[in-house]
Amino acid sequence: MFRFFVKRVLFALLTLFAISVTVFGLFFLGPADPASSMCGQKNCTPAQHQIIVKAMELDQPVVTQYAHYMKGIFAGREIGSGENKVDCTAPCLGVNFRTYESVTNIVVRTLPVTISVVVGGLVVYVLFGVGLGMISAVFKGTSFDRMATSLSLFFASNQIFALGSALMLLLVYTLKIFPQPHYTPLLQDPLAWLGGMLVPWITLGLINSALYTRLSRAQMIETLSEDFVRTARAKGLPMGRVYFRHALRAAITPIVTIAGVDLGGQLGGAPITETTFSLPGMGRQAVQSVFAQQLSVVMGTVLIASVFIVIANITVDMLYAVIDPRVKLGS
Repeated sequence: MFRFFVKRVLFALLTLFAISVTVFGLFFLGPADPASSMCGQKNCTPAQHQIIVKAMELDQPVVTQYAHYMKGIFAGREIGSGENKVDCTAPCLGVNFRTYESVTNIVVRTLPVTISVVVGGLVVYVLFGVGLGMISAVFKGTSFDRMATSLSLFFASNQIFALGSALMLLLVYTLKIFPQPHYTPLLQDPLAWLGGMLVPWITLGLINSALYTRLSRAQMIETLSEDFVRTARAKGLPMGRVYFRHALRAAITPIVTIAGVDLGGQLGGAPITETTFSLPGMGRQAVQSVFAQQLSVVMGTVLIASVFIVIANITVDMLYAVIDPRVKLGS
């Protein structure tokens, strides 16, 4: 286990290094001038342009630029000079040159919103999808099974911006069951935080649960036909114990894989969900930064998203041995 974990961490570090080189190259080796993009094409004066060039060290060789950028992540650095100097502490992901706010502060401010949306939505659609898939597998071929399959296909064919807008119109403005989606820090007011996240969670739950319903149904049908399940039934074990302790544990491995990848990818930003519900998360910030051509902010959010995806994959690999004893890590 330990040897496998060390190998996966080393491979993850190599992957992150390759991603950082690729992302840096895409933003700073293109035909466009990065300083002009970050300064703004219309209102950028030569003096402002030169400040960004000096602050980003764009007059230095590319290798030197990359080395200074990576140094800032691990040790921090000073960006700019004079009244525009920013003391960017580690991990320094750059600076928004329109507001002179560090990208790290932007991520710290927007990440809790994204975590609230993504983790809450994940809990809803995994529990709902897996539960519905298990019941469909137990009652395979019945009217309930056909209805559950049809509903999952219907919601899977929807888009977040369409279903989210429809749910807001119905649940918030017409029936007035839920409050307007908004973000309140969890520690500041837990009830307000919960109320503001309910509609986004329901939207994500309905759309994303379709995949988990179909996958868990197929896995449970296959697992229920295995010899160890038939043996457990023959021993007279309670059906709940057979389904939850034996069958579900064996069938849930691919579900954990998909859930881990979904979680890692969405933690890097959920732009459509956050834009639909006007939530100030990292995904919405990334979209706004793309339109504003703030390359430092976009690059920082891309790197953060990559870290989350890599960590999620390592965590999933570790969970395999806990969930399914048939999996032997390192073999």
